Amino acid sequence: MVQARPDTGAFISLRGVVKAYKTPAGDFFALKGIDVDIQRGEFVGILGKSGAGKSTLVNMMAAVDHLTEGEIWIDGVAVHKLNENQAAAWRGRTLGVIYQSFQLMPTLSLMDNVMLAMDFSRTYRPRRSQERALSLLRQVEIEEHAYKLPGTISGGQQQRVAIARALANDPPILLADEPTGRLDTITAETIFSIFEALVAQGQTILMVSHDPSFYSRYSRVLWIADGRLTDQSQFEVG
Repeated sequence: MVQARPDTGAFISLRGVVKAYKTPAGDFFALKGIDVDIQRGEFVGILGKSGAGKSTLVNMMAAVDHLTEGEIWIDGVAVHKLNENQAAAWRGRTLGVIYQSFQLMPTLSLMDNVMLAMDFSRTYRPRRSQERALSLLRQVEIEEHAYKLPGTISGGQQQRVAIARALANDPPILLADEPTGRLDTITAETIFSIFEALVAQGQTILMVSHDPSFYSRYSRVLWIADGRLTDQSQFEVG
């Protein structure tokens, strides 16, 4: 039986998290009872092969999909109980999300892409927001391209912009879903180093990856296979 609220003092707590999808062949269980606590300031790697349930787990924590069973508590908020409007407002305050595909608006400048996140969360203030956007682009070392369009810069530079955008509303948590998946090894190292610097400043980051090459540099790794947390022995680590 799932307890009403975990009394662990953890920043993020998942209890008995199950996600099943309806299919013609019957229910497909993408997650099969996930229990985990994550502390503030951790850099957690969620590692596993394609189809293991990594992205589904992140979607549950981001409240972009509904649990089948279980509970998710983040900083005292019962995420599993939020309706769609509440979840959208909560995400804007709490989460910065970084995707493998960058998802930048191609007709907006890099600075405008960063400010768009502020606009969506209704925190946009013309002068103040421009100053913050430039400051964030400076933090990821791409300020000199602030007025360019995304299509004029490299993939690694676009991912830096995506990180700046994710930080726009100063969220306590960053969720990164395969953020280095489309990048070459050298550029992936640069992006990972940016994450490490953010963690050193107190940021909490959960990063999904099927690539174990950085595994020793996370604060902690959650290995997932077939919808369950498992141990490292099932994976080959380079």
